[in-house]
Amino acid sequence: MQLTRREVLALSAGAVVLATAGLRSGPAHATPEEAEKRLMDFTGGKKPEAGKITLTAPEIAENGNTVPVAVAVDSPMTADNHVVAVMLVADANPNPNVITFNFTPMSGVASAATRMRLAKTQNVIAVAKMNDGSVFVDKKLVKVTIGGCGG
Repeated sequence: MQLTRREVLALSAGAVVLATAGLRSGPAHATPEEAEKRLMDFTGGKKPEAGKITLTAPEIAENGNTVPVAVAVDSPMTADNHVVAVMLVADANPNPNVITFNFTPMSGVASAATRMRLAKTQNVIAVAKMNDGSVFVDKKLVKVTIGGCGG
């Protein structure tokens, strides 16, 4: 089948209209409820308690593109008592899951540091899962002046 010049122009114009009007969408934003669901999936439905985990993050991040965060868990890191994993969640980012650090008794210490992107002012939440099934949480509100995830 051969297309005429007129048909090619009509198809091209239709494609341009669809691309500019119908197919555009804004960035997705997570809700605090979605972040809470992700945390509950991580903890197996257990409500985390305060204590044992310390989240370090700036109170004000001048640039949301690179926000330094660190976590440390008070644990002897023995075979009988150790941290299994620590999850970081940002409750207003397009994807609330930031990172999950996995540990074993051979890790020696349960601490880690990284940089993350934050779309806007929001809570950063760290949850530690212990080998006995207990879970601990720490939360910081980070005020972002320039968004890093489309904000």
